[in-house]
Amino acid sequence: MAENVMERAAKAAGMISMLFLVSRILGFIRENLSGRLFSRFETDSFFAAFIIPDIMYYLLVGGALSAAFIPIFTEYLAKGDEEEGWKVASTFINITVILLAVFTILGMTFAKGVALWEAPHFKGEKMLLLVKLTRVMFPAVCFTALAGLMGGVLNSYKHFLAPALGPVFYNIAIIFGAFWLGPRYGIMGMAFGVVAGAIGNFLIQMAFLRKMGGGKYRFGYIDLRNSGFRRMLMLMVPALVGLSATQANIWITNVMASSLREGSITALRFANRLIQLPIGIFASSIAMAFFPMLSGLAAEKKMDSFKDTLSLSLRSIFFLLLPAAVGLIVLRTPIVKILFEGQRFTPEHTALTSYALLFYSLAVFAHAAILMLPRAFYALQDTLTPVLVSVFSVSISIVLNWVFLKYTKLDVGGFALSFSIMGLINMLLLMEILRRKIGGIRGWGIFRSFLKGLAASLALGLAVFLTSRWVGLISGRFGFSGHLEAALKVAVGMAAGVTVYFGTAWLLKMDELAMTIRLIKSRLHRRGTRTPTNS
Repeated sequence: MAENVMERAAKAAGMISMLFLVSRILGFIRENLSGRLFSRFETDSFFAAFIIPDIMYYLLVGGALSAAFIPIFTEYLAKGDEEEGWKVASTFINITVILLAVFTILGMTFAKGVALWEAPHFKGEKMLLLVKLTRVMFPAVCFTALAGLMGGVLNSYKHFLAPALGPVFYNIAIIFGAFWLGPRYGIMGMAFGVVAGAIGNFLIQMAFLRKMGGGKYRFGYIDLRNSGFRRMLMLMVPALVGLSATQANIWITNVMASSLREGSITALRFANRLIQLPIGIFASSIAMAFFPMLSGLAAEKKMDSFKDTLSLSLRSIFFLLLPAAVGLIVLRTPIVKILFEGQRFTPEHTALTSYALLFYSLAVFAHAAILMLPRAFYALQDTLTPVLVSVFSVSISIVLNWVFLKYTKLDVGGFALSFSIMGLINMLLLMEILRRKIGGIRGWGIFRSFLKGLAASLALGLAVFLTSRWVGLISGRFGFSGHLEAALKVAVGMAAGVTVYFGTAWLLKMDELAMTIRLIKSRLHRRGTRTPTNS
């Protein structure tokens, strides 16, 4: 059973991962351009203005969709009652459109008040720029949220191409705004790109949805008395409360960071984006692929298969994210140097960003697991538990933010460290509660896999460290320096690290490695058999 699940999930996760990788690469090009082309005065304001769009996206996509829409809609599909499912979906979509339209109009009208909430410590020209950016980018909230909603419908049909393709176009539009509009309009060019990208993402999801059954959507249809819609609301409200707590933590962190030296918000943003790269490529794709399976198994009451599938997803996440965390810690400075340093992004900015990255990287695996664990509860139609855990862990993070800021000299590192501690607490609590709820989660298998992955990752870290030192010595002899030396450290270090990691995993007889190899071989074999021969 496990192998069949892995095969099906891998097909979806593999495709999603490739598109996520492209999207993340484009995202780093976007961030690189912002760091190089614009001052920290401008980028601090831009990323502060980004808070509201990000919050709305995560509330809708992470809350409403994951917690309520996908499990309920998938349940209707599993029972063969697609028509009734679309009645519920139409009601949900139409109400969401109305609320988002009102929210967007209010946000643009009262952009000055919104800006004061985003970064109250900004003054003068910096605050004026923040107000302008907030007003321009607010329409992106509506289109991004609607794109996420449509992507949720497509995921329920186990169609993952469009939801993964949309962000690629989104990043391309922002890059266009920075590179071609930036010289004329400054940082506002990037803001125009954000809006254009959000609209493009929305249009892509809509086009694919029309092909996948979107014809069943009823424009203007609203039935507030529908039992399925009411169940959605009951599941959604707790999830929104929990995610609101998480987003409140992000907002409070941003407010506190606005009191630090110029460039602090940008450093935290760039460092957080770096840890989101492996999380987005691996954990997000795994969670997206496994979630509909978990929802279907829960709906059919196949709990043994549910436990096996959940265990498999978590082991896969740890297998991929533990080495990523160690690699980021060891190579943090050359990575930041390659990606961002140049023009207006100075070595001092590199040092500040890599310092924040050190603390962010400590719990990459935990934040990756958090993408999967709440979805297990959502599949069981339990949205309250993740809320309570989220509120508790976020409360600890906010307190730690204040303590680190007031009583230590950790600077931006304090905010990153509290983020990591929050992730660890959240992950451990969710795993323990879920274990008690369903009578086990194959915990020993997960723990054994984690320990083996950690041992292999530490071996990777040692290999990367020694290789990096060797490259530094060689570079000094041949006169290599700057970006070239950093690129050599990253390239050679990653090659050595990956080799050592997989070698150690083989020696430790990790099941995840064996499954990965089998899947790669099977995919190559299928491709080979599909290739026509010339005769």
